[in-house]
Amino acid sequence: MNRYSIHGTYAYRTDRGKVRKDDEDRSLVLMNAAGEVLLVVADGMGGANKGDVASKMAVDIIASLFKNKKPHLFARGDRTWLRKAYRKANRAIYAYQDAHPEAKGMGTTLVAALLSGKRLLVANVGDSRAYAIKGREGRQLTADQTYVNFLLRAGKIRPEEALTHPDRHVLMNALGIYPSLSLDLYSYRYEGESLLLCSDGLYNQLPLSSIVAIASTDERADQKALAYVYEANGTGGSDNIAVAYWEALGND
Repeated sequence: MNRYSIHGTYAYRTDRGKVRKDDEDRSLVLMNAAGEVLLVVADGMGGANKGDVASKMAVDIIASLFKNKKPHLFARGDRTWLRKAYRKANRAIYAYQDAHPEAKGMGTTLVAALLSGKRLLVANVGDSRAYAIKGREGRQLTADQTYVNFLLRAGKIRPEEALTHPDRHVLMNALGIYPSLSLDLYSYRYEGESLLLCSDGLYNQLPLSSIVAIASTDERADQKALAYVYEANGTGGSDNIAVAYWEALGND
């Protein structure tokens, strides 16, 4: 198979923030033996109901499957792999609650970006986000699975109302809540953009312009990840913060 080589640098990081008692977010970036890259962010929900366990389970399961993943010639194979990985994580979290009644109600968001040559696939459940950034331009690759976004897309509220709506944190979907799972899958052609996956603890604190500005600096990837956390905390740090960042260095 004629593969397109990927060369890049990456960093990932989580932070408790300034308000929350515990850190229920998880993030990770991995490269497997096939040269593919996986970025993943999970934002656990449930507080005392083990949201941190749910997010850790989700990331651990998808990471374990990725390490042994085979490359696929067509995007269809990668889409199938992502669906199976998400559904396995969902079943495990749902089953955990049956065995641990004290964890009833736990769940997690999960956004993952699979970079395979010139192909970029993004899978999403919940309201964690994926962004592509090139130069001074950035675009959101996912749609928030929230009640407010549903109202916004249905034309029931205006964009400015969504920012302060009392139900803006209400999720319409999450891993571990139901025995079956639906997820959003997006397919893109990869053109060397920087990729940022993050939880709402970042994007609720920083506008897209600030997110792009940090990615556009000459700092190292780990310094950029730290800058995202620092800036989110500097504007309130009202939630846990998770980031997974990838930056291409040139391809051949």
